[in-house]
Amino acid sequence: MKKRQVYNPFLPLHEYIPDGEPHVFGDRVYLFGSHDREGGYTFCMDDYTVYSAPVTDLSDWRCEGVIYRADQDPMYETYKYMYAPDVVRGNDGRYYLYYCMAGDYGIGGYRNPISVAVCDTPAGKYEYLGHVRNKDGSLMMRYVCFDPAVMNDNGVIRLYYGTQYGFEEQDDFLTSGNVEVEMDMFGRTREEILSYPDSINGPIGLTLEDDMLTVKDEPHHIIPYRVKGTDFEEHPFFEGSSMRKVGDKYYFIYSSWQNHELCYATSDYPDKDFKFGGTIVSNGDVGYNGRAHGDSLNMTGTTHGSIVEINGEWYIFYHRLTHKSDYSRQACAEKIEILPDGSIPQVTITSCGLNGGPLSGEGVYPAVIACNITNGHMPHGCNCIYDAHFPNVTNSGDDRFIGEIENGTLIGYKYFDFASETALAVTARFETEENIVSYEGPIRVDERGTLPPGRNSTGYGEQSEGAPYLEVRLETDGDEIARITLDKSAGKPFTWQMLKADKPIPAGTHAIYLIYHSSAASEKIQLRELVLLPEA
Repeated sequence: MKKRQVYNPFLPLHEYIPDGEPHVFGDRVYLFGSHDREGGYTFCMDDYTVYSAPVTDLSDWRCEGVIYRADQDPMYETYKYMYAPDVVRGNDGRYYLYYCMAGDYGIGGYRNPISVAVCDTPAGKYEYLGHVRNKDGSLMMRYVCFDPAVMNDNGVIRLYYGTQYGFEEQDDFLTSGNVEVEMDMFGRTREEILSYPDSINGPIGLTLEDDMLTVKDEPHHIIPYRVKGTDFEEHPFFEGSSMRKVGDKYYFIYSSWQNHELCYATSDYPDKDFKFGGTIVSNGDVGYNGRAHGDSLNMTGTTHGSIVEINGEWYIFYHRLTHKSDYSRQACAEKIEILPDGSIPQVTITSCGLNGGPLSGEGVYPAVIACNITNGHMPHGCNCIYDAHFPNVTNSGDDRFIGEIENGTLIGYKYFDFASETALAVTARFETEENIVSYEGPIRVDERGTLPPGRNSTGYGEQSEGAPYLEVRLETDGDEIARITLDKSAGKPFTWQMLKADKPIPAGTHAIYLIYHSSAASEKIQLRELVLLPEA
């Protein structure tokens, strides 16, 4: 039987499971992650829900349901949201879920211990077990408990966690007021913060007893906090610890301070001597083939994920941003290659992800599987939600589409396999005050978020002199191969219409890029579907 296709995002389009930790247990791969709400106003508003797929068919993702609720945690009355989790199989054969609680926008998330829940199966109903604790029974609060990750290393239970800010590498740390900033962020006294010989910041590792709660070996930095002059200087650790073992090597996967990329470091040891390896993926393709951050192919923002081997192939799981927000993130994945020397080349983000190859050049596809959406000056959205206008994936009820497509916007799909010349059509409509999606929640712009001022660039296309149209290219900087004209006088221009390109897509494996041209800045469109029909 022919397998179904799978594209990015690979879960149902209404589902938002970021911070993915993929694990193979038995003959299935499970995606454990936090759970955003579609169009939500802050991180992780919904309970933990797990999806799984057979290792032999990554198109067949099944919802396992809610495995754990935030109100099962005793801290729920104060902290409503469960942040990025991880799951490990203990030496007793049971499965243990590690996570931290936080409030709106992560407030308070650096002040809490690591919680643990347990279940007899990977995706069953977990029950609260307790908090990670010291040998004397007190809460383990050394360093900053955040984004826990855990692995069973041949019977040794290893726990990793932490976050990192650059305050303490500044010469004026003690006099600038940044000690007080850390006191407020981390909920610690000045004396405690200054008591750490290296820093309270940074990636931390420890080992646990077989009860999965009690610290066995004391926590310590696995990478030194101070990165100036080291190979980590350009890509320092920020959050999202994840550890994998490939052969005899340990791979530490993490979200860097750049805040849009997953990086890796390797060592012969699980808790020291890590060397920076490189970037595996950026949710704006920043760094890929030298692309600068200012030329990002998407709105960038937080990312978190890890690598996993599935049926003999390696993949990186990450997430993308939607809704002009850092709070509606969707799971994506790409195949990666671990070279004989242990290095992992950076991969480009695609629409075909787990498909095992390009998508079929025939059929109807949701427009929102675009891997690139840019007007040439997209924002960075660390802990932000914007009300400014720029192209984005959004929804109105169950209708999901790309909205606020303005002149010069590029929308890209990588890749399709066209067996023959193929007619291209789109389902589109003009955007109006009646059908534009208006966010009505609180707007938030973190100091690390950036919204490019003004509109000094025309993006990927000049304004049209006549009717607006979509230019079709096979490369971002390639020539026009076809054109889809949009006409307000034809039919009902403010309802969805199928519009056909004037020339076919040639046979072969190609990306498709659509560049919107209009004669007025206010003349925006929305895009719901791509339709591919092989020519007779």
